[in-house]
Amino acid sequence: MVLKTLQAALDQDGYQDIRFEEMASTIIKVKNEDINEVNVSEKSGGHARALIGGGYGKYSFNLLEEAQAAVQSSKDFSAQIDGKKGLAEAPVVQDTILLDIDVDPRNISVDDKVKLLAHYCKLAYDQEELEVAEGEYYEQYFKKTFVNNEGTSIEQEQMICGMSFRFTSKRDNLTQNTRLAFGGTQSFADMYDQDKAVLAKVQQTVDLLSAKPLEGGIYDVVLDNEVGGLFIHEAFGHLSEADNLLSSDALKDTMSLGREFGSSILNVVDDPGETGFPGSYLYDDEGVKGQRTYLIKEGKLSGRLHSRLTAGHTGEAVTGHARAKNFEFTPIVRMGNIYIEPGTHSKEDLIAATKKGVYLFGSAGGQTSGDAFTFAVQGGYLIEDGKITDMVRDIALSGDLFTTLKNIDMISDTVSMRKRGGCGKAGQILSTSGNGSPYVRIQSMPIGGK
Repeated sequence: MVLKTLQAALDQDGYQDIRFEEMASTIIKVKNEDINEVNVSEKSGGHARALIGGGYGKYSFNLLEEAQAAVQSSKDFSAQIDGKKGLAEAPVVQDTILLDIDVDPRNISVDDKVKLLAHYCKLAYDQEELEVAEGEYYEQYFKKTFVNNEGTSIEQEQMICGMSFRFTSKRDNLTQNTRLAFGGTQSFADMYDQDKAVLAKVQQTVDLLSAKPLEGGIYDVVLDNEVGGLFIHEAFGHLSEADNLLSSDALKDTMSLGREFGSSILNVVDDPGETGFPGSYLYDDEGVKGQRTYLIKEGKLSGRLHSRLTAGHTGEAVTGHARAKNFEFTPIVRMGNIYIEPGTHSKEDLIAATKKGVYLFGSAGGQTSGDAFTFAVQGGYLIEDGKITDMVRDIALSGDLFTTLKNIDMISDTVSMRKRGGCGKAGQILSTSGNGSPYVRIQSMPIGGK
């Protein structure tokens, strides 16, 4: 019924598309031994777009029977926009994608989800010198129906669930914070049997109380997968989103294809089609299949992420990276799963090759401005004469993106993806955005410390 109603709402005037979403979400929050929130909600609605004038007219609606009126409103808005229009061609697709999940979170009761999250928080809170254990379980289910007046019709189900934690240790007036996540897939299976992971992260959080503050300076650094994934997502990934490119002449010059960004060992990919990660999906919210896209290949800028509109404006191929938080928003260019490809060394090789440096673990947030970045990490260990020695804390990285990329000189042979997605852009917080990295060594990195 939904598909036929949406198809009947379209005509052949210019370009038109419409998507309708049925959504269900569960949020559970626990702090120490208290259950602070249990929120289970459902909603549905649609989003219509038309390209008649110089830009998209857009209109969101709640009821399926409003689809035709929404399309007409989007046409009216588009007709009032002056400017250049043009969509890149995309294959016409008819497809249905249904979930096939080994442990479907919808089959697990809310009570059991609450009990499991509360168990992990209590396990952490019971440890000596652990002051706060905050946990969150999140689950999002989407049934999306997309049609356009070119003949594409796609019905697809999507699911993501996971748990994330923030641990705070305290000794006298000193506190330290770490984060832990597991899941980030469509299956509930990864929620089970995580006691060891929780206890290991709590122990690390407590150990940071005895760590020395790092002295600021220039160090060779080895990044773990979390720090490397955050770095490549925030500092480089957003520059690869083509809608950002089109709004800045300076960025167009900086991000010219073929420009050398690093040595030949550096390859950066975005691949929504790799399953089992937070940013995995088959079709984007324009009905385009997500494409594996090399952003940097052998050190040179080789591609960028596109919607149909940005691809049309640049004369480049679509990549299937136009996505929206939900039906209340229009699709914008977003990363899927961005990561640095593996190299040829082991983690131990990177450590052994470092005479004076720091091994950094755990992302703790950051910010970027153009090609400048600043990131905090959860902690680290000194590397002295090729060996891990003392734990250190209070660490912040800063630098210039392009200098930093060129200073990557060793990459390990295995990639790990972060278990919790999430990315904010243009007022849309998207949980289905993934990143990861091998272990990466970077020479001469400025580090702020005490």
